[in-house]
Amino acid sequence: MLQPWTMVCKMIAYYRVSTERQGRSGLGLEGQEAAVAEHVAGAGCELIAAYTEVETGKKHDLVNRPELRNAVSHAKRSKAVLVVAKLDRLLRSTVVRAVLKTSGVRFIACDNPHANELTIDILAAVAEDEVRRISERTKAALAAAKARGTALGGSRPGHPKPTREMALKGASASAKARSRAAFDSYADLLPNVRDLRDRGLSLRKIAAELNAAGHATRSGRPWNPVQTSRVLTMATS
Repeated sequence: MLQPWTMVCKMIAYYRVSTERQGRSGLGLEGQEAAVAEHVAGAGCELIAAYTEVETGKKHDLVNRPELRNAVSHAKRSKAVLVVAKLDRLLRSTVVRAVLKTSGVRFIACDNPHANELTIDILAAVAEDEVRRISERTKAALAAAKARGTALGGSRPGHPKPTREMALKGASASAKARSRAAFDSYADLLPNVRDLRDRGLSLRKIAAELNAAGHATRSGRPWNPVQTSRVLTMATS
């Protein structure tokens, strides 16, 4: 059961503006910032960070949402709540919905504070139902093709059988996926860590700087030189 929002002490804001021109002028952004500031103050919480996404009409995927990735990874590590000015800033985007659903990050919208994880669950259920329907249609089409004598899957001439090499490729892909998950968890910190390293700070001092700024590791623990070294390796890879 979720705690009341008034008991949450840390929040991270996620703002979205639609064009580069809007981002530079602040049109739409000032209203979002005011709504978030009012909500955070009313809840007695602390806004520990804010991320602004400037959308430019590019392909609608996570690659083009770096600030969303940063906000989510920061919120997840810091056990903070992601706060937005309007619910449609979350629900209009299938990308945002998917990220919130899979990350487990808690969120709140200032214009509809009663909307919660259940909202995401309902939307996800609708999407899953559509996926199930597509799967059923695909299976029916494959069954019809098979009935017509069309060769499918491994029965196709020249279709490769599983080999040790394929298994090794699968293991490699799995390792890359785990590495990518770790990279995404610290995406918001990498520029800062690079800067501290370039300024000549030792691993111990970099860890101290991160701890002083209120950052925790993925496991919720304080930073130490070993963890700092790992993140620096990600930053330079």
